Amino acid sequence: MTEIRLDAKTLRALAHPLRVRLLGLLRADGPATATGLAQRVGETSGTTSWHLRQLADHGLIEQDTDRGNKRERWWKAAYESTELRIEDFRDDDESAGALNAYLYEIASNSYRRMTTFLAQDWDQSWRESFVMSDQELPLTPDELKALRNELHEVIDKYRRPQRPGDEIVVTQLQGFPRQSKR
Repeated sequence: MTEIRLDAKTLRALAHPLRVRLLGLLRADGPATATGLAQRVGETSGTTSWHLRQLADHGLIEQDTDRGNKRERWWKAAYESTELRIEDFRDDDESAGALNAYLYEIASNSYRRMTTFLAQDWDQSWRESFVMSDQELPLTPDELKALRNELHEVIDKYRRPQRPGDEIVVTQLQGFPRQSKR
């Protein structure tokens, strides 16, 4: 699995809602053209092309040279997963706005994905299998980190190539403190 660790430069490139969506679509669904992506996100192909070029300039996507021709440019994600370490930006005031914009868009995309599933007509077996749950636990930061790592290990146990009859299942993991009214 190829992974990219966000630095200040790539974070600023991703601090735009449309770019996060375009990159997410390319990572989830594979190569596409600016025109095809524009139709999916409700933008013009010119706008989509410009944002795709910005993503390419920062090494987040690349041309898929196995597809298309001189008039039709196909794009693909340049990596499979993103690593963001908040501590990399702790003392970087210039990146604070980009970090907040990026995190907000990631959370918005998670919400959109779940509500899209809820609005679709899935077979009963999938409807009975899905999970939407929240649990509140009293934890320390170290315990939350350990929980996160253990849950990632569980998810990795199920990672395998796709087989006939499979559907791609989105797993969303969130763990964060909330301010209590004490």
